Amino acid sequence: MDMNSFSPLMPTSPLSMINQVKFEDEPDLKDLFITVDEPESHVTTIETFITYRIITKTSRGEFDSSEFEVRRRYQDFLWLKEKLEEAHPTLIIPPLPEKFIVKGMVERFNDDFIETRRKALHKFLNRIADHPTLTFNEDFKIFLTAEAWEFSSHKKQGPGLLSRMGQSVRAVALSMRGVKSRPEEFMEMNNFIETFSQKINLIDKISQRIYKEEREYLDEMKEYGPIHILWSALEEDLADTLKSVASCADKCCKATEKRMSGLSEALLPVVHEYVLYSEMLM
Repeated sequence: MDMNSFSPLMPTSPLSMINQVKFEDEPDLKDLFITVDEPESHVTTIETFITYRIITKTSRGEFDSSEFEVRRRYQDFLWLKEKLEEAHPTLIIPPLPEKFIVKGMVERFNDDFIETRRKALHKFLNRIADHPTLTFNEDFKIFLTAEAWEFSSHKKQGPGLLSRMGQSVRAVALSMRGVKSRPEEFMEMNNFIETFSQKINLIDKISQRIYKEEREYLDEMKEYGPIHILWSALEEDLADTLKSVASCADKCCKATEKRMSGLSEALLPVVHEYVLYSEMLM
């Protein structure tokens, strides 16, 4: 029997079904470039919040200019996501970072958190821009181009026809979740997503715990260098040895910081984004 031949009797896993999907090679015709940067803190009598500068450069004819600059806060991004979900209930909308972090509300505006959120918001907008359907959404265009007063006015408008249709489709989809007579392929994919969600959540928790323990270890190790330098001033016979120990401790600190930087930039955000995607599909 030729193992390379396709047999309809052979079981097909959900992952292999995904891998069978082929996309045609298309030239790079990117015409919408978005940058999220320059977070700025705002304090009012009611609240404290952060806004982010959004620079949009485009060659699309439906835009009134080739470059726009606006400032938006997290709630505005959340509004955009909700509008996209209403207008496109059958599409997977890119996830947003959570509003608050586990550390608590008191520490939510530290520099590390603001930078992490900025990167996530930047990725969110660019994934929408790269999507063949979402990129032409009217609310997305208004989000990128409207002045503050104009944007505020637009947000107050009621849902349009497409949004109401999207709500109806989503309501029907939710009502079908309890139906038992589903196609086998759908059930296989659903089981695969549930298993994946459980495992990726576990990986996320373990990764966060490792990072937390590494941070505590680094904070303690940073104290060794200065302590041994002070000690060397009191022990002439051991001065060179103690200074060498201090130097080694400093090198260990730098190596640990480099390793943690890799974790925080290359691993943790990616794993957590998979968690957010899996939650959307459940």
